[in-house]
Amino acid sequence: MPTEEALSRARTAGLDLIEISPNAQPPVCKIGDFGRLKYEQAKKDKDARKKQRHVDLREVKLRPKIEQHDYETKARMAERLLLDGSKIKVTIMFRGREITYQGFGKRLLDRMVEDMMPLALLEREPKLEGRNMFMILAPRATPTGPPKYSSMKEHERAQPPAPTADAEQTKESTDHAKDSNPPRNGEASKDNRDRESDAPTPV
Repeated sequence: MPTEEALSRARTAGLDLIEISPNAQPPVCKIGDFGRLKYEQAKKDKDARKKQRHVDLREVKLRPKIEQHDYETKARMAERLLLDGSKIKVTIMFRGREITYQGFGKRLLDRMVEDMMPLALLEREPKLEGRNMFMILAPRATPTGPPKYSSMKEHERAQPPAPTADAEQTKESTDHAKDSNPPRNGEASKDNRDRESDAPTPV
């Protein structure tokens, strides 16, 4: 179809002539609403960026002979990081002759994998590098169960609360009250004294 005819049809319909494939021979166009097309394309780009979420790698360090209370503290930390969408590198640090107790370290990592299973997948198997043994856990897209050492309520409390309409209304009321500038105590006392002096004196 000639370009002039296509433009004429677009104008008659109150629409635009949109070029779809400029490098084609001949170029491919269509009649439509250019503003709506731009809006839909921007929405698709936004959705694509959400799916390509950047994932941080955080580290949780343990000792091979860690106490139960300390282990639970580290496990809660790992759960919070996984719930936030971060990958975690769990590292067992061997010092001195502890390197001979690699079995303790491996069992500790296996225990961490089992405890984090509702929230994470094992991305990299335990591996010894130098005096450290580590593995990497990746967060599940959808948890298969609740955290073992921390509650979802604890995780929600750790998040910054979103402002509510009531809070914004309260702030506006406070600001309005500040702007009204009520008289100070001294000024109020002076006004009272002036009113008293204007009152008739009894005979």
